[in-house]
Amino acid sequence: MTIKTVLIEDSKTIRDALIPTMAELGDMEVVGVAEGARAAVALLDSLRSVWELAVVDLFLKQGSGLDVLRAWGPRHRGRLLVVLSNYATKDVREQCAMLGADGVFDKSTQLDAFFDFCSTRRTPSH
Repeated sequence: MTIKTVLIEDSKTIRDALIPTMAELGDMEVVGVAEGARAAVALLDSLRSVWELAVVDLFLKQGSGLDVLRAWGPRHRGRLLVVLSNYATKDVREQCAMLGADGVFDKSTQLDAFFDFCSTRRTPSH
């Protein structure tokens, strides 16, 4: 059973590479994509009965992934909210955790750990 996923990533190049990899390695079906924070929050709201996993980049076209975490971190029960960024420093990891992220992974060095985390922490279907 696939994990219904919302991808919040502003880089088309990264989206184009990540989406098929998510399907193949992570058994994830991307059900929505957003490039900015406001659009991401609206998308997560509109798909609230569908999504099980949100993958959030920190640097977006408008706003930041932290804005998404502020909006959804406290209310994502029963779902996974994961940050996938090139800027996964210790301070960023701590801030994301405080805002409700279930995990924070570096795009360039922790993709295997990201896929392992998502596949082992599956959420119950809504």
